Amino acid sequence: MTRYPFPSPEFDELFKTYEHTAFRLEVRERYNSPDEQESLGNFLAGQPDDWPARDDDGWLPMIRATTAEGKRFERVRVVNVPPSDYTRFGLWSSRWTVGAGEDIRYLARNRAVEQGLPSHDYWLFDSRKLVLMHFDDADDRLVEIEVIENDPEQIILHNYWRDAARHHALRREDFAAEHSIRGV
Repeated sequence: MTRYPFPSPEFDELFKTYEHTAFRLEVRERYNSPDEQESLGNFLAGQPDDWPARDDDGWLPMIRATTAEGKRFERVRVVNVPPSDYTRFGLWSSRWTVGAGEDIRYLARNRAVEQGLPSHDYWLFDSRKLVLMHFDDADDRLVEIEVIENDPEQIILHNYWRDAARHHALRREDFAAEHSIRGV
């Protein structure tokens, strides 16, 4: 197990070196990411912008490149129902990452609890490298990552949770339709 502060080049490197699959489970109701604050404010004011589409040297090109190589890039977001403003913003802004090749699904929090899913965020790379994400609960910011490669029990458990989350989650468009969320 190795810990790194966030942001860190070690975390960025994981997205460049995985071979087959990158999976993220998101369970927090809100993420306080500095790069989305202006766009979130615009969205809440009823004036959504194209902030995610302007990412011409970061996240979107990385997703496009890795999925073009045949790699999978997946995420399940565990959310409250009815969806919060932040969840609606996430649905709206995810159109660009889905367009770049990411498979984003949504799972109602009560279903996640029924399935025994964890209450922490993580990334799982190639089903063998687990990255636990540690947040400052006071302001919802990611502060540290913990990379685990030599704990088979933990890695197998997080693979199980990945499979259960994906099985019970709805694709982005289906979730929006089921909950009558327009404009996403």
